[in-house]
Amino acid sequence: MSVMDAIKRKVSNITGETGDDILETLKREHDEVAEMLARLAESGSGPERKALLGEIRSALVPHLRAEQKVVYDAIIALKGKEQKEHGEEGYLEHEMAERSLNALLKVGNASSPEFSAGAKVLKELVERFSERDRAEMNRKFAAAKKRVRVSPRS
Repeated sequence: MSVMDAIKRKVSNITGETGDDILETLKREHDEVAEMLARLAESGSGPERKALLGEIRSALVPHLRAEQKVVYDAIIALKGKEQKEHGEEGYLEHEMAERSLNALLKVGNASSPEFSAGAKVLKELVERFSERDRAEMNRKFAAAKKRVRVSPRS
């Protein structure tokens, strides 16, 4: 069973839905949160920042937990050392993002430098990979595929 098949099966079991591709759903949700984080970073208004932070929390926490349960658990279930490491890395990154979010929620003055710094850290944790990083990963992915030799079936 492929990683995608395992993930799709978990999504179907949890939500009862089939249809949408998990990667499309994850990308759409990542883009939505990234847009909110960009607005948060650009805003100078304390009340607007607090409202945006509430929206981010409502979108991000369920996303993080569901992605862990469905995606990272499916990757870890593949039982390879590298897969387990990637799954555990995902869990750790999500834990760091959630801790950062919770710390930001405790900052009383949303116009303070402390809040601005926390918002920047949260944005970086969530966005993690730039377009340039993703292009480089794609290049490495293509190169890795070329190195794989598939023997003909007997």
